[in-house]
Amino acid sequence: MKTLADIFEHTLQDMYYAENAIIKALPKVAGAAKDAKLKKAAEDHLEDTKGQIRKLEQVFKSIGRKASGEKCDAIEGLIKEANGLMEEASGTALDSGLLAACQAVEHYEISRYGSLREWAKDLGHDEAHKLLSEILDQEKATNNKLTNLAVTSINRTH
Repeated sequence: MKTLADIFEHTLQDMYYAENAIIKALPKVAGAAKDAKLKKAAEDHLEDTKGQIRKLEQVFKSIGRKASGEKCDAIEGLIKEANGLMEEASGTALDSGLLAACQAVEHYEISRYGSLREWAKDLGHDEAHKLLSEILDQEKATNNKLTNLAVTSINRTH
């Protein structure tokens, strides 16, 4: 990678891979969650993620590329961490850990979509900029929901 266009396309491929990996992981998170609100948040985010994949496909199309993923080590690590929690934790620790793991994923996505959005703008990809802004807004909203859920859970358990 030598140009902004190169890193833009590489990061798009990372995120396409990541979103598809998240779709596979979220049902497991929803199944493991004991807290009904956390379970619902995971299920809702699954639907949001499917929509984000469709938007990413539009982004690829808007820049004249075929949608494709490239293994994203960061998301693999975050999912591995969540899987470990599901194997080792129980009760309140499980739900609290899953909530934190979900927020770690959201924070990763927010950082990547923020960069992608700005790069799209710099590269003159107006349609991509618009779509990436929409995804970024969704990710921020999901993070806010998870933060509110965390505060509610902490207040309820202490």
